[in-house]
Amino acid sequence: MATWREIAVDAPGFAGRVHERFSAGTNKTIATLRRDGSPRISGTELEFDGERVTLGMMPGSRKLADVERDPRVAIHSPTLEPPKEVGEWRGDAKLSGRLLSIAPPNAEQPEGAYFALDIREAVLTFVDAAESLLIVQSWVDGRGFSELRRK
Repeated sequence: MATWREIAVDAPGFAGRVHERFSAGTNKTIATLRRDGSPRISGTELEFDGERVTLGMMPGSRKLADVERDPRVAIHSPTLEPPKEVGEWRGDAKLSGRLLSIAPPNAEQPEGAYFALDIREAVLTFVDAAESLLIVQSWVDGRGFSELRRK
């Protein structure tokens, strides 16, 4: 698994576009695994600090119980309504991996649990309107950057 810095060094243009999608709004979506193995979708916020991706959870929350049981997660960038013109859609981004417990980033942080994402995969999906292509770019730990282009 990898830190955000590793992705930014290995594929800087890709990392910049993924970061841009996650910065498009405050609220992201996180998927965790319930006790029975079914998915739970919740809202979350996260931070890119240059070195890593971090987030916090309220004490006693269901998603915190999920993560304490199984730290695997997937996080989706803010969902924004695509513009009427397909060529203006900037796409969406996803990160997946495991959450690792960390100390609160600073003393002013509210009570809760804090995590850094140990990244397994980062994905950016968008449309190239000029070529009428769906483009899926990804970075996978151990494989690096790749791109899939579909008509």
